[in-house]
Amino acid sequence: MIVYPDLQAFIARLETEGELLCIKEPLSPRLEIPEVTDRVCKLYGPALLFENVPGYEMPVLTNAFGSYRRIGLALGVENLDELAQDVLQFLEIEAPDSILKKLNLLPKLKRLANIFPRYVKKARCQEIIYKDEEVDLFKLPILHCWPQDGGPFITLPVVITKHPETGVRNAGMYRMQVFDRRTTGMHWHLHKGGAQHFRVAERLGKRLPVAVAIGPDPAVTYAATAPLPDDVDEMLFAGFLRGKPVELVKCLTVDLEVPATSQIVLEGYVEPGERRLEGPFGDHTGYYSLPDYYPVFHVTCMTMRKDAIYPATIVGKPPQEDCYLAKATERLFLPLIKKTLPEVVDINLPIEGVFHNLAFVSIDKRYPGHARKVACALWGLGQMMFCKIIVIFDKEVNVQDLSECLWRLGNNIDPERDIFFVRGPVDALDHASPLPYYGSKMAIDATRKWPEEGFEREWPDVIAMTPEVKEKINRLWHRLGVENFLKRRRSS
Repeated sequence: MIVYPDLQAFIARLETEGELLCIKEPLSPRLEIPEVTDRVCKLYGPALLFENVPGYEMPVLTNAFGSYRRIGLALGVENLDELAQDVLQFLEIEAPDSILKKLNLLPKLKRLANIFPRYVKKARCQEIIYKDEEVDLFKLPILHCWPQDGGPFITLPVVITKHPETGVRNAGMYRMQVFDRRTTGMHWHLHKGGAQHFRVAERLGKRLPVAVAIGPDPAVTYAATAPLPDDVDEMLFAGFLRGKPVELVKCLTVDLEVPATSQIVLEGYVEPGERRLEGPFGDHTGYYSLPDYYPVFHVTCMTMRKDAIYPATIVGKPPQEDCYLAKATERLFLPLIKKTLPEVVDINLPIEGVFHNLAFVSIDKRYPGHARKVACALWGLGQMMFCKIIVIFDKEVNVQDLSECLWRLGNNIDPERDIFFVRGPVDALDHASPLPYYGSKMAIDATRKWPEEGFEREWPDVIAMTPEVKEKINRLWHRLGVENFLKRRRSS
């Protein structure tokens, strides 16, 4: 496993692997850097380091996680599925109730022993310090991503809070519109951990301390996006992913800790009862999310490294960088879904479905109505509650193949019989629902129907060639000249 001590080390690895393009042309953070980044994302291109940002002293990094290979490099694995079973073991750790369980737990505990956050007294993220009136967010090359955006937005922040009653830490990623030199919006959706901490603080009439880490090591950045249970510390999870503790340092003006190797840290608070109009914002749905009232973050201190790099991401019509962060979650948390629903074979959240609009799921169908049971169960699992359309297929269907999925879907369903609807929570960014946060969801049973499900006709066989003929043609294939013909045509 590769452990990156900081973002600079990850950038160096990207460059070594041919995954980084350094751009020396002067480009503005207002629309120009976003336009270049969007074009590169659409071309499935490299990470980008903009070295010449007029008016600013630090470079801008974008698209660092924007491919399957780079998200694997970020988490130190060749294949995300390799890490998935380890994530399941991490989330399953519980107190053993027998000697045998204790013995079985020892190998896991040995690996877990070195992942708890480690506290340090000095940190590079505090080499430069601005307090109170010295704070000026406009010193940072914060991107104004799309023409109708309400302003510049911090798009890759790790926002850290603690539950006002229990002290449990939450680290999440929530966009932050810059209002002026010392205040931003705090885009806490109703269903998120940070929003829950703020609700408790408001009920108690207390100011909520907040710290924002910009540009920690890549494992911490990913952990802030992961759909972890409420009682799992993202810093602990990041330590597990990197196989080494995350070093934390005490903030200077609030009672919180932040990753010591962050590029930039913002410290401050959110006042109970205070809201300000935030947005519009060109969002990952490909549409502008509408203006709405959100809490206001007051910055009391801004610290940074002397060699700070400003990391940012662009969201919009897919494919974009955030799609690959979401696909990492799909792979890493599939074993946890299987633990609850062992009949699930695989799941695909297509990039075109922007994470919460569409899911293709294959199952080992065992009884009548099984597909409906799985769809309803998935809606009950954490952030799967936001999925608007779930399509269930038989186990032999490769749900990672969109062409096969659409072929099976078109052939295998009778719409009146196989489509059903439920009502419940929907994502805050769902602009199609008649009410905010509440709307309808649809499931499609694309499995073969059984007589017990009222299907009395004979189900036809899928067309397939005999194995003998396939094997013969395999042996002859290179002699037929098909591949050479296609290569010549592509080159011309």
